[in-house]
Order: sequence, then structure tokens, then C-alpha cells
Amino acid sequence: MDVRGARILVPGASGALGGALVGLLHGRGATVAVAGRDRAALDRLAAAHGGLPARQFDAYDLDACAGTVRWAAERLGGLDAVVVCVGVAAFGPADAVGDAVAEHLVTVNALAPIAFLRAALTVVPPGGVLAAVTGMVARTPVAGMADYSAAKAALSAWLSAVRRERRRSGVGVLEIRLPHLDTGFAGRAVAGRPGALPDGLPVERAVDAIVGALESGGRLVRSGDGGTLETVP
Repeated sequence: MDVRGARILVPGASGALGGALVGLLHGRGATVAVAGRDRAALDRLAAAHGGLPARQFDAYDLDACAGTVRWAAERLGGLDAVVVCVGVAAFGPADAVGDAVAEHLVTVNALAPIAFLRAALTVVPPGGVLAAVTGMVARTPVAGMADYSAAKAALSAWLSAVRRERRRSGVGVLEIRLPHLDTGFAGRAVAGRPGALPDGLPVERAVDAIVGALESGGRLVRSGDGGTLETVP
């Protein structure tokens, strides 16, 4: 997909990763609509890039997630890609994480991204891309993060299945399986505190890899050798 001139919706744009991605896409000539939970952060982001269309949503309202896709398509005159950067973490042993926290993790990390992308299936044309951020835990679950790992694994499985369903349609499905990033994400967990974490990958490197994968038609962004990110065709 040629990013220049592409019409792209970024749910989760009020977070550090989503905001950085919006900045890079806008700088590369994409036409971007932004959506997120934090209205003030969205307004600042939209204003910083010339008045982007912006919409607030609640991840618990799955109809609103789907409706945001239709809103973006109307505002931009169509959609060529949706890149979902929504997510929240929690820490603690499985027997200490309550059902309410588990429900929250599954909703925000799996059901809401799926609602965005399910709606996008009816909007994004051949040559377009459906993408979502998962994480290394989707492949290698982490002790002390069982429910978070399970939610991300569910999203990863959904993306893989939809990729098979759409392989003849010309619509790409990209999983962005990122390592720990230097965004403060772990410090905003809804429950528990993280243990010792490795140095986070700079967010700039992550968004460079995401945009590169959109442009090259990759199906997976993942950790490579030496702390790099690689795109799997």
C-alpha cells in the first residue's frame, strides 16, 4: 500500500504509540482520522497536525468502535487502512486477578480491536490493510500476565484466521507483535505492578517498522536479532 494519499484510521491515537504513528503517517502524506479514549489528548494531536478528524470512543462500547470506522470512512471519503493501537496491561498471578479485571483486559485488548476490524472488513477495498498491535505475549505467554497474554493471543488468532479468509480479496491483514516499548505503558496498568522490565524499544523505531510493513504488504512485524524489528512478508 502506498501510504502517501492513503486514508487511514488510527484507533488508540491518544496513546504514545498511536500518537507517534499518526505523526509519521501524516508526515508521509497520509490522510488520517484519529480516535481514542482521551478527548483532550485527541484534540491536541488533531490540532498539531492541521486539524485531523477526531472522535472519542469507549472500548466497552463495541457498537461505538464499529461506528467509528463508518464515521472515518464518511469523513475521509473512504478508508484504505485501519491500524488499531488500543491496549491495556495488568500484572499479578492468575488467582489474584479478579474477573472484572480479566473482563476489562479481554474487552480492551481483543474485543474492541476485533470490533474495529470487523467493521473495516466491509469498508476497506482491495489493496488496503487491516492491522492491530498485539505483543510478544501473544506468542509467548508471560507468568504474572496470564489474562493479558490470553487476550492478546485471542486477537492474534483472529487476525490469522481473517488473513486466511481474505487471502484472495486483496486486503492485507497485518499483526504488529511488538516487544516492550519505551512508552510508559506498563506503568498505566489497570492492576498490579510490573517486575523488572528490560529497556524498552524506542517508540520511533516501532512506528517506522509499522509504516514499513504497511508499505511492503507484510503480514507480521516481530522482534528480530539484536533488538531490531523485522517484517515477515
